[in-house]
This record gives sequence, structure tokens and C-alpha cells, in this order.
Amino acid sequence: MKTVANTISIALIVMVFTFSACSENNSNTATKPGDAPKPATASNVKSGVKPVADSQAAVIETADYGRIVIELYPNIAPQHVERFKKLISEKFYDGTAIHRIDPNLGIIQGGDPLSKGGDPRMWGTGSSPYPNVPAEFSDIPYDRGTLGAARTQDINGANCQWFITLKKQPAFDQKYTVFGKVVDGIKNSEVIMMAPTQEGSERPSDKVLIKSVTLQPRSNFP
Repeated sequence: MKTVANTISIALIVMVFTFSACSENNSNTATKPGDAPKPATASNVKSGVKPVADSQAAVIETADYGRIVIELYPNIAPQHVERFKKLISEKFYDGTAIHRIDPNLGIIQGGDPLSKGGDPRMWGTGSSPYPNVPAEFSDIPYDRGTLGAARTQDINGANCQWFITLKKQPAFDQKYTVFGKVVDGIKNSEVIMMAPTQEGSERPSDKVLIKSVTLQPRSNFP
């Protein structure tokens, strides 16, 4: 019974980072409750490669919680880094919100354009105008500060949303693309994670506004 319970717990944890994305006809398609993402196979996991930081870092400026600086790993997940940098350069993330927090799992999640306004119940279901990004799995573990790509139940369903783990979370290893890590502002991230949430949801009670996300020289941040 304990083994079954553990399996169910891991499946529920993995489900946390799925989000609805726009289909080819731009209609929202919800993931099915109870569907667990398929794990990667050994053949499509990049292993034994040490992350090398990009020359540019992503700097997230929040309205009330300070700054979060993330170094990016193009040698690990080149397509995800390229997409993230493209959206940053287009100011796609400016005015969005950290729409999901969970202190039990140790995560914060953002990147949904729908979180700029509208019905908060739809936050987490948005996408960018661009096609989804194929998975780029690696053996880099999800530790404190790891930046991952949120996705649909499809392993190639990542698009624009991202999450940061604030404690070790092995249930996500080789199931979600790692493409960066927090190098400054980890405590700010943890404060966000502990913010009060709306009853019955993982949405912060008060909007955690992202004023801007910019690309700055990685050398500016020791």
C-alpha cells in the first residue's frame, strides 16, 4: 500500500506543472485530470554535460518582491533558451504575474500572458504566438533555484511558461526541460512562494506583478 501511495503522490506532483496551451487553431485545450506526463527515455536525455552559462542573464524585476536573476544554459537546452530570450526581447513577460505558488512542492510559476489581466481562473492556460518547443531533457537535477519549462501533458508541449524550484524535487527530473538557474534573488523567490493564496487555489491573493524581464550581461552578477 505504501508503494502505491508513493506512486500516486509522485504523479500528483508531476501534474502540478502542466498547463493548457493553445492548439494549432489557437483554441485553449485543457489537460485531462489524472493524466501523468510520460517520462523521458535514456535516448533523449542529454547526460554528463556541464551547464555553461550564456553571456546574457535574464533579470526579473517584480513590483513588490525585488529582483530575480537567472543564468541560462544554451548548451543544455538551446531551443528553450532561444525562445525565452526571444520573448524577453519582445517584452512578452512585462506585466505578467507569478500566477502559481506552492510551498509544499517548493515552486513558483510564471510566464503566462493571460496573467496580465482578465479572469484569474484562466491564468496558467496561456501561450505565446509561436509553436511549442520540443523537449530538451538532461540529467541536471531539479535543485534549489533550478529554472524549468512548464508544459502540457505532451513532452513537447513547452511554450512560454516557466517555473523555479526552491527545493530539491526529483519527481521532475528528466520530465521537464532544465534551461537555467537562479544566481541572485533566491530569497526573493522564496518570499514569493510563501505569499498567501486565494482559498482553494495556488494563485497568490495579491497579484505578484512582474514589471519587466530584461537580458543583461551575465558578468554583471557574481
